Amino acid sequence: MYLSASEQQALRGVFTLLARDEEGGEREIRERLGHALLGLLRADQFASFVWDAERGGFGSRVAINMAPANLDTYAQWHQHHDPITFVLQSRRRATRVTEVMPQRELMRTPFFNDFLARDGLHWGLNLHTFDGERALGDLRIWRRKERGDFGTRETLMLDLIEPAFAGALLRARQRAQAPRAAAQDIAASPWASLSAREQQVARAVREGLTDKDIARRMAVGVPTVRTYLRRIFDKLGIERRSALAGVLPRD
Repeated sequence: MYLSASEQQALRGVFTLLARDEEGGEREIRERLGHALLGLLRADQFASFVWDAERGGFGSRVAINMAPANLDTYAQWHQHHDPITFVLQSRRRATRVTEVMPQRELMRTPFFNDFLARDGLHWGLNLHTFDGERALGDLRIWRRKERGDFGTRETLMLDLIEPAFAGALLRARQRAQAPRAAAQDIAASPWASLSAREQQVARAVREGLTDKDIARRMAVGVPTVRTYLRRIFDKLGIERRSALAGVLPRD
C-alpha cells in the first residue's frame, strides 16, 4: 500500500503516541488516538466505547465533534436498537459501515435519522478491539456526506494500528491494576498480621534503634519492647532483628 508523505508522517505519529507509556489511562489513550485518526483518515467525528458484557451495554464514552446530549440518547435508547454496531463488532477488524449495510438502507433507519444524522455522521468506519473474549475498546470514525465513503486504504491503515492500540490499552490497564495488586499483596502478607504497635516497633528496629531507644520513643518499658519483638518474630517467622529488613514493606 502506497502512503503519501503526509500519511506516513501521520501514521508515525499514531504509533509514537501508542508506544508512549504515560500515566494516562485507557480513556486518555482512546481520546488522543481519536484526535490523531481524524487527521490521518480525513474524518469529521470520532467516538469510542468499551463493551461491558456483564451489563450488556457500551460504556466509558469518549467522543470528538459529537453533541453530548445526542450521545446520551445513544446510551439510553439507540444502542439497544442499533442495526450495525454488533455486526461490526463481530468482525473484529476494521470494517466500513457500508460493508455490513448498504448506505441507502441505513439512511431509512431511525438509528440514522434520529441519532447519526443529528451530528452529521454519514459514512462510518469501525474497529472493535478484543483481548481474547474481553473487549478492550472500539474506534468509531465517521465522515460527513460530502467527503465520501472510506475506502480500502483507510481500512488497511486502521488494521495496521490495531495491534499497537490493543497493546497500549493492555499496558494502561496493567498500570491501573498494579497499585491495587500491591495493596492486596501487602494486606495478605505477614506484615498485615502485626498490630499497629508491633509495626511501630518493627519500623524502629529497621531504623537501627536499640531496645532502649524504642522504649523511650514509645514511652514504654524495655521489657514491653522485648515482648513486642518476640511477637513480631513469631508472626513473621524470623529469629533475629537483621531479618526484619527483608520482610517489611517500604514506606
